[in-house]
Amino acid sequence: MYNPSAVGKKGSIFGLPYNLEESDLILIPVHLDVTVSYGQGTAKAPDLILDESSQLDLSLVSIRDPWQLKVAIYDRLVVASQNEIQRGRAINIIKALEAGKDPEEDQLAYVNEYCESTLLKVEETASSFHSLGKLVAVVGGDHSSPLGLIRALSKKKNFGILQIDAHMDLREAYEGFTYSHASIMYNALKEDGVNSLTQVGIRDFCEEEESYLSESKKPVHVFYDEVIHNRQVAGVSWKEQVEEIIKTLPQNVYISFDMDGLDPSLCPNTGTPVPGGLQFNQSVYLMEQVVRSGRKIVGFDVCEAGNDSWDANVAARIIYRIATLTGVSNGLLAFR
Repeated sequence: MYNPSAVGKKGSIFGLPYNLEESDLILIPVHLDVTVSYGQGTAKAPDLILDESSQLDLSLVSIRDPWQLKVAIYDRLVVASQNEIQRGRAINIIKALEAGKDPEEDQLAYVNEYCESTLLKVEETASSFHSLGKLVAVVGGDHSSPLGLIRALSKKKNFGILQIDAHMDLREAYEGFTYSHASIMYNALKEDGVNSLTQVGIRDFCEEEESYLSESKKPVHVFYDEVIHNRQVAGVSWKEQVEEIIKTLPQNVYISFDMDGLDPSLCPNTGTPVPGGLQFNQSVYLMEQVVRSGRKIVGFDVCEAGNDSWDANVAARIIYRIATLTGVSNGLLAFR
């Protein structure tokens, strides 16, 4: 008999007692931060998140018995030493570009091939769990980590992406890296099953990405952080703005949660922190309203937590909230 009020089991996500075979939701940890262009360490976040997660108290105000959702975490897919080798190559490439020089083509090819092979592992692993009728999510790593999951889902169904992020991530092969963390949504929108993209909290973007918005053949809806703030000052409530955000979403929703979408005080060691951002409860309210609107969460990722126990603590709580909301939207849990 499992006691959800007892001390959580170390080495088990959220201290839960469930194994892979019996679980409804599988988390795939992706220890990858090869292409990060600023702060390093996000590759170490999945292990810290797992460690921190066991100390969460599991009851929630809005969801009945959330611990009954059976969740387990999969094995490590990325070998730490290989990530470090390719990260070293990427650093040399970035330094060459910053010095106004051309990077070595063979080194760039090595990095791109490694990232492609890693994302293929994620795709194959996700597809295998999908075939068993399980829900799947990714715990990153940098924001390139979930592309394999998005590809796997895209082969099964159509959906829109709700992205909480400080950045648009719509650059094509940023710094020459095909699978850059800054290119995840550019790559995701190429998948047939991805019908639309809704971005919330954006406050760092470039001209290339603005041009993409006007040229995209698929709908991309951007809710800029500065506009959100200014409208709240003018008296437009977060509730009203959330209703506008939700109207842009289709029935099936994939949530891509970059930790730098939050106020940096909640994730100071994320790869690319930017002033501004959502508060924890703002983001939870948004995602809960998505589910209360009758939409279904078909998958999710949480990425870009830093190599720090505080970042991991907050990320673990975000993962738990999205996981339980995914459970509600798929009929595995219920609101109170």
